[in-house]
Amino acid sequence: MDDVIKDLSELRLSYQKDELHETQVDENPHQQFLNWFNAALAAHLHEPYAMSLATANAQGRPHVRTVLLRGATEAGYDFYSNYDSQKGLDLISNPYAELLFYWPELERQIRVSGKVEKISLAESTDYYHKRPRDSQIAAHISTPQSGVIVSREELQTRFQALHEQVTEKAELAKPEFWGGYRLLPDYYEFWQGRPNRLHDRLSYEKIDGLWTLQRLMP
Repeated sequence: MDDVIKDLSELRLSYQKDELHETQVDENPHQQFLNWFNAALAAHLHEPYAMSLATANAQGRPHVRTVLLRGATEAGYDFYSNYDSQKGLDLISNPYAELLFYWPELERQIRVSGKVEKISLAESTDYYHKRPRDSQIAAHISTPQSGVIVSREELQTRFQALHEQVTEKAELAKPEFWGGYRLLPDYYEFWQGRPNRLHDRLSYEKIDGLWTLQRLMP
């Protein structure tokens, strides 16, 4: 077909917006994350809290998807999901994951790696009840997540049936199979696009409880 792109080698941009130096970053990687994250919020980017989450199963086969950051503290980075989802099953056998935030408008990305554990039942329940009612219903009927369903109509039928059973004032209990995870970081990488592909990359690695800052080759 004539409209198929056959050669992508000439499709490239030169990154010019900013630079990243060791003297400019915070010694605490979480604070540096917050500095960049708040800049992304201030720039009114579309969903700057969206992040790629990479997991791998016991055989080492990777899976990656986009999820939403729902908490960021010194303790770790929170997201929520169905425990029976692919990510949940991966984390049972291999409790390590990586997050990737990519903000092309700022020519920046951040990688955060570490061990993942479930957050407390109280935290998961509290967050669940802060979600819109329709999102609460969706958590109930979208199980097993990633499971095969015959049609979109069947999904809508499940949603409507539960929607009719509950009122706006009635409390809908958090499903047992749904809740939060927290990634406990032991590695960060901050990437700033630069001209001529000579990008700035600074990493923080936790060694013996202390953060070590290093510059990486582009």
